[in-house]
Amino acid sequence: MSEPLICLMGPTAAGKTDTAIALAETFNAELISVDSALVYRGLTIGAAQVSYPHHLVDIRDPADIYTAADFVSDAIEAAQEARSRGKRTILVGGTMMYFKALIEGLADMPASDPALRAEIEADAAARGWPALHRELELIDPAAAAQLHPNHSQRIARALEVFRLSGVPMSQWRAASKQSKKEAICVALMPAERKTLHDRIESRFDTMLAQGFVDEVAALYRRGDLHVDLPAIRAVGYRQIWSHLSGECSLAEARDKGIAATRQLAKRQITWLRSWTGLNWIDSGAENTQEQVKFKVRNYLAPPLS
Repeated sequence: MSEPLICLMGPTAAGKTDTAIALAETFNAELISVDSALVYRGLTIGAAQVSYPHHLVDIRDPADIYTAADFVSDAIEAAQEARSRGKRTILVGGTMMYFKALIEGLADMPASDPALRAEIEADAAARGWPALHRELELIDPAAAAQLHPNHSQRIARALEVFRLSGVPMSQWRAASKQSKKEAICVALMPAERKTLHDRIESRFDTMLAQGFVDEVAALYRRGDLHVDLPAIRAVGYRQIWSHLSGECSLAEARDKGIAATRQLAKRQITWLRSWTGLNWIDSGAENTQEQVKFKVRNYLAPPLS
């Protein structure tokens, strides 16, 4: 019988990375990043990339689209490769949609079609995303009801799936036959919300001191990137991008970036609170890492050989 997935979750700035490294060294494991920004090359400072090796970091160009389905495929492959080396894997990050897709499964929807996606984006440029959202309401009201009228990436994907297959995305999801994977899920979060907010502000200022503006400027100068791409919409990046495009001062971009990061943390916490069977650990406790190790150890088989 295979072991359950080991998943270390939590809001941004909660202290997941240090604990994940301690787990990897204790349980002879490799780390798999579950982060929708770290997959992109060039997003280093603002995505809080660390030097400790992680799978699924720096694997795509910022001009690319990386989906939850891509993550599931890449994560499974990384885990299989690690196991061939006699290693476990630990999934660590804050992109809850990726965790959900891996654990609960995805329907086998049609692969993305670049030509059709370009056609949809051109239509949106001419008519606006709200108009395409209204179109989606007619063909897939269930999917449209879950999307903001300006959520361009998801609207485009839902329309693309329908035009390729004639089947609404909501029906593809309902028809998913992939079984749910067993997982031990641990969430790290400070007991006090103010502690998390203070960490977010401190980390953002540290990133600015480390050259975050220069990092975004290098992306800005490429000329082929824009604010509708997921990489540039990443929290922190889009606020500094707005500063570089003359929309706001650096001080305003800093404040907006911190506020946006706090909102991201709030959304992540909302996801986590709806998660069944989650093990919550106070990341501000003196023995946090030992608590997490204890939780994980109870679920594991004898060491891999």
